[in-house]
Order: sequence, then structure tokens, then C-alpha cells
Amino acid sequence: MTDTQDNPLVTMLDGGQLPDFDAIKPEHAEPAVERMIADARRAVDRAIAEGVNPTWDKLIAPLDAAEDRIGRAFSPVSHLHSVMDSPAWREAYQACLPKLTAFSSELGQNTALFEAVQRLRDSDEFDTLDAAQQRVITDMLRDFRLAGVALDEANKKRYADIAQRLSELSTTFQQNVLDATQAWRKHLTDEARLSGLPDSARSLLAQNAGNKELDGWLVTLDAPSFIAIMTHADDRELRAEVYEAFSSRASEVGPNANEFDNGAIMDEILALRHEAAGLLGFDNYAEKSLATKMAETPDEIEAFLLDLAERSRAPAEAELAELKALAADDGIDDFAARDVGYYSEKLKEQRYDYSAEDLRPYFQAPKVIDGLFKVVEKLYGIRIAALEGVSTWHEDVTVYEIRDDADERRGVFYLDPYAREGKRGGAWMDGFQSRRADDNGLQLPVAFLTCNFSPPIGGEPALLTHDEVTTLFHEFGHGLHHMLTRVDYGPISGIAGVEWDAVELPSQFMENWCWERASLDLFAAHFETGEALPQDLFDKLYASRNHMAGWQMLRQVEISLFDLRLHRDYDPTTISQVMDTLAKVRAEVAVLTPPAVNRFPHSFQHVFAGGYAAGYYSYKWAEVLSADAFSAFEETDLFDTTTGQRFLTEVLERGGTRDAMDNFVAFRGREPSIEALLRHSGLDGNERAA
Repeated sequence: MTDTQDNPLVTMLDGGQLPDFDAIKPEHAEPAVERMIADARRAVDRAIAEGVNPTWDKLIAPLDAAEDRIGRAFSPVSHLHSVMDSPAWREAYQACLPKLTAFSSELGQNTALFEAVQRLRDSDEFDTLDAAQQRVITDMLRDFRLAGVALDEANKKRYADIAQRLSELSTTFQQNVLDATQAWRKHLTDEARLSGLPDSARSLLAQNAGNKELDGWLVTLDAPSFIAIMTHADDRELRAEVYEAFSSRASEVGPNANEFDNGAIMDEILALRHEAAGLLGFDNYAEKSLATKMAETPDEIEAFLLDLAERSRAPAEAELAELKALAADDGIDDFAARDVGYYSEKLKEQRYDYSAEDLRPYFQAPKVIDGLFKVVEKLYGIRIAALEGVSTWHEDVTVYEIRDDADERRGVFYLDPYAREGKRGGAWMDGFQSRRADDNGLQLPVAFLTCNFSPPIGGEPALLTHDEVTTLFHEFGHGLHHMLTRVDYGPISGIAGVEWDAVELPSQFMENWCWERASLDLFAAHFETGEALPQDLFDKLYASRNHMAGWQMLRQVEISLFDLRLHRDYDPTTISQVMDTLAKVRAEVAVLTPPAVNRFPHSFQHVFAGGYAAGYYSYKWAEVLSADAFSAFEETDLFDTTTGQRFLTEVLERGGTRDAMDNFVAFRGREPSIEALLRHSGLDGNERAA
């Protein structure tokens, strides 16, 4: 094994140091991971030896400490692979992944270790542990079974081989999407083709071109560029070209056909998931997925989604009819998916007399970030301040600490807000480390918060859309869930151990403050004049909250049903079920069928390269919880400190120490109702009042 004495991924692990991103290089990754796995194997051997008469301190705590060190060593590697992609970081990441997957299978299938944990569960010692420690042990026993510990040796090996292959396929899927996104660009030199684009979008495309030493304007498939074209470009053929390139990414069709095709990868992923579920005794992968979720059966989820579809269909059909009528006024009688964003924006301008671009000058990124902090400071009595002198992976990244009203440090986070080349699309929160306590003291949580917003252009600050503001609040909700926990055991600290269909509760909950005057007043000011957001503009924004709400709800239901049925109804005798399943779902619930070139599943990273397989419904499931939770503030006050403290203590601080439903009931005083979601979405038949 390579010497790791001066390896920054190893030396940072002692003393609670933050990663030294200036020093971390791809060549450090594999030796650090190998060292941590070797240390963990020794810890496992010692734990098994102590397992005759197991105790928490001799069995569970050492295992948790060893796994925590592996996670902290690998987390910067995984993160840099996502946000600073390069051939060297890909190679480093791919060198580590098989080793980590193999060790995870080895640990989960260790019969002697499982039996030691089971003995602890059955012993008198278990009754002396606190409820959180008991929860850790109960979850461990469940996870052993889900890792195949009860299988015979041949099936254990097969299950481990499947896990190894799935990790490889998911990584390749993700990399194909990134490569396909960055492989396409459209160089424009005729300014007439930019008709309809606001100045902010023109400047962005000019900056894209300048970065490549080109004249004119450069359209890419990165979110700020793609959204600008699809929302504002009058040139329908340009919209069609960009739509085709984006919707066919990583597939066998479109401008980069077969170059980064994820088709065969999806087929193999689905087959392996189904086989793995069968080995464990489940009828399908959807059932296996629900073993760690709130929902109990796939049919329960399907009924929930179909109910939402029924409530959304008539509004969605009415919205589509309005879009088609607007397009017909422009002489378009073959309305298509490429036209939805453009005419949706036109309809908004017509109905509410404002454009999304009217708001952008009031959402200066640094002020929005500061305003977000003020919102959560008011809600939870915390303080957020920048940390200076901390090394980061890019000049756009800033680092902050969170302290509570007793001046106790609660956590640290890195914020990487802007889109750039080599950065995975989307927005997400990852933990570098979780809160946990041991003989060395208290380890505080550290988070990576990543977005892909419109970057600063020229000498001006970045100006965000309201959608981007909402995304920032969403991801920070995840971050608060990770960082404000009071749980001292890593496996159930923060978001760890929380049912997957409840993890979106804190994030979607935070989005509500983006629509309220009292919170917008904390940060919405014109970047040049300092003028507060005018009341008439706020009124238009507020009135437009449910613009295309039926359409958006039906789209989420479509995606969720597709994911659920793909995993519940998988047929091992049939090849390539992905597009057929999607077509059937669309025929049942969609009101507009996309063109044949659309290959949405081929870039569906949530399901094929993330944690949402047979779980994408979680967004809607958790939105029922989040809407009802926010209604508690509607019943009191937007910044009611008593309600805020109750949400903090009963939800954010609890981690996975108890069921998510118990958390919700402790906060709300009852089980959740769907009524708040329907009201917030404008699907309850009532007008929304400002």
C-alpha cells in the first residue's frame, strides 16, 4: 500500500480539519481510500472478537468510526469528480469506487458481524441504551438483510457482483450525460436569431463565446443557456434545434447519436436491480426500495400519484389549450413540446403583465444568499457568517459557519452557486462529514451545497431568476437538515437514516419563503438603485405562483409513475422496456406527447445515477408534508419563533432517530393532510389571495 503519511485526504481526518482543496490531487484518492478500508477491516476484526459479549462501545462505536473515516476520505474525491471534472479526477474516482463497493458488500454480508450485532440486540445491554442507539442497531440489522447477509455463499457473491456492476454503470451513466451536455454547442453570428432574448441572456451567450475565443454568441446545453433559449427565443427553428439536442442527450438519436448512448446501460441497470431484489425475496425492485421508505407498497404510491393526476388533468388541459391558442395567433398549427416554455412565458406576460426577466434585477446573487441566511436566522435563532482563509476548489466557492443563539458552532458549509464547464448539471447537497461524538469529542457536520445558476456577466454581479432563488432555498433546506441535527450517532445523524420519501420535506418547506413579501423584503432590491421590489411586481409574482400548476403537477406525476412502474413491472424476459414504459405512462396521464426524438430517460440521473430509483415519487409525497408544515406558519406568522423552534426541534434536529411520520405529528399535532398542497398548487378550486 502506498505511503499516506503526507496525503491530505488522510492527514485531515485527525483533528477535525476541513479538506485542503489546494493540496488535494487525483493521485491522493486511491491510496487514501485503500488506507481507510484497511483500517476499517482491522476495526471489523476487533469488533467481531469483542462480539461474544457485545457492547455499544466495543462493537457499534468502532464500526461507525471506521466507516466515517472512509466517507470523509472519499467525499472530497466524489465531490471534485462532480464539480471539477477532468480525465484525472475521473480516473481517480473510478479507481476508488470498486474498492468501496466491494468493502460495503463485504461488510454487509459479514455473518459473524451480523450475529454479533444481533446478540447485542437480544442482550440486556440493549435495554440500557438510549432510543437513538437502539435505532442505530435496529437499522443496522435491517441493512444487513438488505445487503444479503442471509444468502448462501454463491448468492452472496452474485449479490456483491451485482452491487459492483451497478456502481460502475451508474458512474458511466452520469459521465455520459455530462459529456453529452458539453459536446453540443451552437455558434451564432447572426444577431437576428437572438430576437426575443433579454439582455441578460444575450450577455451570457456572448460571454460563452468569448470564453471560447469566438465572436458572436454561443448557445450551450447548460441550464442558464438552455432555459433562456427555450423560454425567450422567437426563432422557432432555434428552439427546435436546442430542444432536440437537449432532449436526446446520451442516446442513440439526435445530433450526437450513439456517441454517449445510455440505452444499453439503463437496460442492464434495470435487469440487475430486478435480479438483486429477487435474491432478497422481493417480487420487484420497487418493493425492495420501499424497505427504507415511509410508503408501504408500490400500489399505495400508484394510487397517490393517480389521484394527483386526476386532480391535475383538467387544469393541465386548459393550460395547454391556452398555449395552443397563443401559438395559433402566431400562425402555428403544429404546437409541440419545443413551444411549451416559450408560450408559457408569453401567457404569463399576457395574464400577469410581467416577465421573469423583470424580477432578475432584484435578485442579486450575493444579496439573495444573505437574505436566505436572514430568513433562517429569524426562523431558528441561528447566525451564519463567512469563514475566511479556507481553501476551496474554485474561486466562486464561499465557506460559511452556522452558530446558534448560545454561540455554539453547529456546522460548516461550502456554497458553489454558478454553472461552468466541467461541472455536473443540477443542484444538490452532499455531506463531507456528519455530526457524531466519540472519545475524541464532537465532530460537527460539514456540507457541500452546489447549484448551477447564471454566472456573473462582465463586471456585474450574478442576477438570478426567481426559479433560481427557489432552488437555492431548496438546497439550503437540505443543508439545514444535515447541519442542525442534534444527533450524535453518524448512521442516524442529519439526513442519514431518514426515510427517503421524507428527505425532501425540509428542502421543499424552505421554498415557501420565496413567495412571501416579508421574506423577499430581506433581499429583493434592485442591484443598481437599491430600490425594494415594487409592490405591483410582487403582486404579479404572487398571483403567478400557480401559473401552469396543473401542467407541472401532471409532469411530475408522469415522471414518478414512469419510475415506479419501470421498477415494479419489470419483465426479465423483455429487452429495452424503458421507452415502452414511458410511452404507456404518457398515454395515460400526459396531455402533450413529446416528439419521437425525446429521450428523457437517457439523462434521468435521479433514477439511473442517484438515489431515487423507484423513489422519484418522493418529491410529491414529501410535498404533502412540506405544504402542511408551512401551513402552520400561515396559521400563526411567517417568522413565528415558537413554530420555527418546534420545526427545528421536532424535524431538523431529530435525524433518523424516529420515523418521519412521528416527527411530523410531533410538529403539527396530527398526521399530514393533502389539502395544503392542493391549495398551494391552486388545485383546490379556490383563487389564491395575496
